Amino acid sequence: MIGYLKGTVVAIQKNSNNRVILLLETNNIGYEVQIVPRMIATLPAIGESIQVFTHLQVREDQMVLYGFSSLAERDLFRQLVSVSGIGTQLAIALLNTLELTELVQAIVNENTKVLAKTPGVGTKTAQRIALELKTKLAQWRQEAGLTTVVSSGLTVEVQEEIEMTLLALGYTGSEVMQALEVLSQEQQLSSQTSTEEWIKRAIVWMAQEFK
Repeated sequence: MIGYLKGTVVAIQKNSNNRVILLLETNNIGYEVQIVPRMIATLPAIGESIQVFTHLQVREDQMVLYGFSSLAERDLFRQLVSVSGIGTQLAIALLNTLELTELVQAIVNENTKVLAKTPGVGTKTAQRIALELKTKLAQWRQEAGLTTVVSSGLTVEVQEEIEMTLLALGYTGSEVMQALEVLSQEQQLSSQTSTEEWIKRAIVWMAQEFK
């Protein structure tokens, strides 16, 4: 319903539950937006403007706005709360404990040990997150049309993991395919099977190419 808010930072508050609330003024209306605590470090000074991507949760007794620094983070939050047993606060905790790329890769690689670093996430919960969300990311990859095999030293499984991670980080299927096609021509990288290195190089290339 509310995709994003663009306005002036009025205040940043911590409530009794250690939840961080951003008070944002937009068109003379002050919105209370719960944000991921790590987002505090990137907020502008009070009185300056900012754009925050939002998710509105509507319950019988209240409405809560959650704010994120990027569309990819907001969309991953929505995916997380769709998992059985994962509420909004646990999803916020996951996004706060792990960097976005690290969190997505942990899901794609089914790395439950990394997911379990988050307070409140036990082994069974981590397994459920990895299983349910990896399945959704795989479907997302198919819907994006990423079915062409890139000529590189990557196995199909590794390439799929790279593609799913980049899609979850907000890149389009077309952008991902272009990046992998270009990077596969780099001799030094083509022999590199590390998903982390491919993802880092793809992000750098796309940042320069799709400004």
